[in-house]
Amino acid sequence: MLTETAQSRSRDPIVQFSVFTPNRLGRLRDLMSVLGGQNVHVLALAILDTTDSAIIRIVLDDPDRARGLLVEQGFPFSESEMVVVEINSALEMHKLTTALLEAELNINYLYSFIPYPDGKPVLCLSMEDNEMAEQVLMSHRFRILRQADIAR
Repeated sequence: MLTETAQSRSRDPIVQFSVFTPNRLGRLRDLMSVLGGQNVHVLALAILDTTDSAIIRIVLDDPDRARGLLVEQGFPFSESEMVVVEINSALEMHKLTTALLEAELNINYLYSFIPYPDGKPVLCLSMEDNEMAEQVLMSHRFRILRQADIAR
């Protein structure tokens, strides 16, 4: 089963872009304009800021197109694969965190999707071990989403 999970993950992971930018008025709008102007949709968003700079973490429906736009427009960024999981209710949040705790897996950070695919809440998790986290969550009957699940 581990091989199946690893193969599936390598074929179609959900990618988070961390865009690094000065913390200036209008910079988020500039990024949204570049992406929206080319029909790349923001599905999840989190912003970390300091006085001088910001990291805009985004999950997009078309990461290949987004990558090219970010390079073309001079937005410095990094990419990381995320664990994206569908939950059916707030009660499942306890089940999810309990499953990860029992497996001794640390959540680095998490945030939710803006639109919920299929009308269900979706969480985007940065984990210390994505493959193990996916295996644990699937064994507890959570649905792990792939890029194909969120592409428009």
